[in-house]
Amino acid sequence: MSTNTIDYILRSGTDYLATRDVACPQSIIEILLCRLLACKPLELTTRREEMLPDKYLDALRRGLKRAGEHQPVQHIVGEVNFMGHNLKSDARALIPRPETEQLVDLVLKNDALWADASPRVIDFGTGSGCIAIAIAKARPNARILAIDISDDALALARENAAKHEVVDQISFTNQELGELVEPESIDLVISNPPYIPSADCDALPDVVRNHDPRTALDGGPNGLAIIASLVMDASFVLKNGRALYLEMGADQGPQVRALFEETGFGNVTVAPDLTGRDRFVHGILSV
Repeated sequence: MSTNTIDYILRSGTDYLATRDVACPQSIIEILLCRLLACKPLELTTRREEMLPDKYLDALRRGLKRAGEHQPVQHIVGEVNFMGHNLKSDARALIPRPETEQLVDLVLKNDALWADASPRVIDFGTGSGCIAIAIAKARPNARILAIDISDDALALARENAAKHEVVDQISFTNQELGELVEPESIDLVISNPPYIPSADCDALPDVVRNHDPRTALDGGPNGLAIIASLVMDASFVLKNGRALYLEMGADQGPQVRALFEETGFGNVTVAPDLTGRDRFVHGILSV
């Protein structure tokens, strides 16, 4: 049996990563192979009997070694796909998650948010720029202010915005939201903020704890410190009748709903992710 066929490499690579307690080992070896072969995952199923060219074997071994050390595969290949857009990914910012794609999808499906000729959007905690860029590509008339406290993250977000040719739609800043924006001037605030309680951060998997920036994860003692501040700031900058959309922890729905309602938001909705866990909250400012 040849050890150079894609089929053998898929199976042996999966076993190698599994013995090192790497989560989703088959997905990781598939990502590495697709990067090398410049193909999509579904194509691997029809190419399993092909021989992997020798020139790729050393690169694959290096990638597998790094993955076996619990480095994120997105950092190994240097990119992540978010809503169909390939974004540069490295240690400067949180790796975008599929749940955040759902958050953006909820926003894009709300036609009322896009009724204005040039809606003004704030992406709070932009990280890699994934949310801002996805909205800019889907809604070319939107004007977006992307905020992050990390200059490193903002540098990465600017690189991604330039790659996707949306720099004219997005402004980037590390300033405080309340210092930047006039009251009642924004149509949408959207955010995947840090929401993990501080004490829980050290118990996260190695691939998260050691490679995602702590500032993108740590939401304070109860996980709600940044969310509470953001809800208050959003109530000042949003126009009456406009929306705030947030991602949150699966057990935070009741508390976040209460923060929305106490701050003047109505029609507050808690929505699940694809696993059925509460993950998103949105509401309309009604003061």
